[in-house]
Amino acid sequence: MSLTDFEELTEMVNTSTVLVIGACPDRVWNLIGGFHSVPNWHPYFRNSQMSDGGRVRRLESVVGEIIIERLESFDNAARKYSYSMINGPFPASNYRATISVEKITARELSRVMWSGSFTPVGVSEAHVRTLFQEIYRTGLAALSKNVALKTTATERKHPTGSDFSGS
Repeated sequence: MSLTDFEELTEMVNTSTVLVIGACPDRVWNLIGGFHSVPNWHPYFRNSQMSDGGRVRRLESVVGEIIIERLESFDNAARKYSYSMINGPFPASNYRATISVEKITARELSRVMWSGSFTPVGVSEAHVRTLFQEIYRTGLAALSKNVALKTTATERKHPTGSDFSGS
């Protein structure tokens, strides 16, 4: 049996990470919603270059790995986009993921979900699921901190734009 045969027999694996962030969904979406904004909030990525009219991103990780992904769908009103991986260092094929931000109460809270499906290649389902869960968790934790920092900085500004902190 070849590796290709094994991939055809392997079922897709799904995983997701959800985080509640203490900010309104529009504020969270403003940071996470740009397909090329990943390096602005995820510590694993240091650069994103766009091509194909903005539908393809070439991400560079902090250790120099290159990940190429294609935007599959984008819905700004629903605060949601999906993408697929064209090429990357991960032991998975058929990778597709979705990032979404939802309002969960009348208060200023957001539910952020990052979910993915993929076929493991050469490793166990548990190994690749854990790998992507860690990428998702790390990214959403950093997103939460970035939203909190931007919220604090915005709240310190006077409506005219001057900074109350004296700095």
